[in-house]
Amino acid sequence: MTLYRKVWWCADCTLGFYDEDDLYDHCEWEDHCPGTAGFGCYVCSSAFRKESKLLEHARIKGHSRYECDDCGRLFVTEDARTKHEVEAHFFCRECDRFFQSINNIKQHLNSRTHRGQEIKCPFCPNSYTTATGMTHHLESGSCRNAPSLNRDSIYQFVRSKDPSGLISKKLIGWEGTSQNTYACTDRAWNGYRWECYLCHKGFNTSHGLNQHLNSPAHQQNLYHCPNRSCRQDFKTLAAIINHLESEKCGAMRFEQVQKNIHGMVNGNRLIGY
Repeated sequence: MTLYRKVWWCADCTLGFYDEDDLYDHCEWEDHCPGTAGFGCYVCSSAFRKESKLLEHARIKGHSRYECDDCGRLFVTEDARTKHEVEAHFFCRECDRFFQSINNIKQHLNSRTHRGQEIKCPFCPNSYTTATGMTHHLESGSCRNAPSLNRDSIYQFVRSKDPSGLISKKLIGWEGTSQNTYACTDRAWNGYRWECYLCHKGFNTSHGLNQHLNSPAHQQNLYHCPNRSCRQDFKTLAAIINHLESEKCGAMRFEQVQKNIHGMVNGNRLIGY
């Protein structure tokens, strides 16, 4: 929202109109000719033929309280200026910091620096900055007050709330994998590192390899993006939520994901699309 709005001037008198139809009604009634567009102050009713005069008026009257430090553009509200500085200049005013891209500054604005830890686990006192963090806490079996929750049980819950398969994949004969535990043998040591025989990724310790083997890394995809033009697959609920939070495919806004996660973990509704 910029500082000015368009004004339509009568060429034969000094009257200005904020609606072009009003100008033509006036000209028809008074037998005048319509003139060029000008600039009207959003804060008061003053109008000017030149933008420079409007800017001078705004500074003198204090109607230009919010000015972009980078390009000098004027705004009526602080929120409008902040939005402009983020989207046009990748600038965080609160931190006095520029970023290289719109994605970088969005990640910064959605980080703990600005959001704190407002997403609370429904079972324990832990709090998280994003819905992804809280979901990973539950899905990885890390919540001490809900030890039965894991990747499989959460998928079963989501699937029961999502019969149409909006985000969950319809897997015939799926029985889960959480009951299985994998451990590497000495044969996984290749002389340099502990190697995964499935993806050949190396680890410094056998414990690191075992963690990898028991992670979702090589397990079946359980979810897909609800955006039909994307449809990317994911192995965990945390992964698809992270994808939605990133706004990469435009399926939903970051704020919508945070808002809906509360209903989802309490069994009220699935994440909407």
